[in-house]
Amino acid sequence: MRQFIESFSHAFDGLCFVWKEEKNFRIQVIIGILVIVVMGIFGFSYLEMSMFIVAITLVLTAETINTTFEDTLNKIQPEHDPVVGKIKDISAGIVVLCVLGAICIGILIFLSHFSF
Repeated sequence: MRQFIESFSHAFDGLCFVWKEEKNFRIQVIIGILVIVVMGIFGFSYLEMSMFIVAITLVLTAETINTTFEDTLNKIQPEHDPVVGKIKDISAGIVVLCVLGAICIGILIFLSHFSF
């Protein structure tokens, strides 16, 4: 049990690091919370809110993995390297894909409630 608690503590430390160091992560968390609050206010179903929570969790996971790649690559290759730059760009692109997917999910859910 002690080892489990210690592992959880290290994982929480990692999330705190990402929160402190990554502005985009903080913005994404705040936007996600605000959207979920708005969904609650307007009476969206638990299923709809759950779908959005999964989408925002995917975005936050991608952002965390991107941070891991960037920090690792900066440690391994501190000088500018075109291959490292390409890897960082691809990693950032993964985050953008997840964000676009979350936006599409959010739009579809909101449109189903506010048809014009």
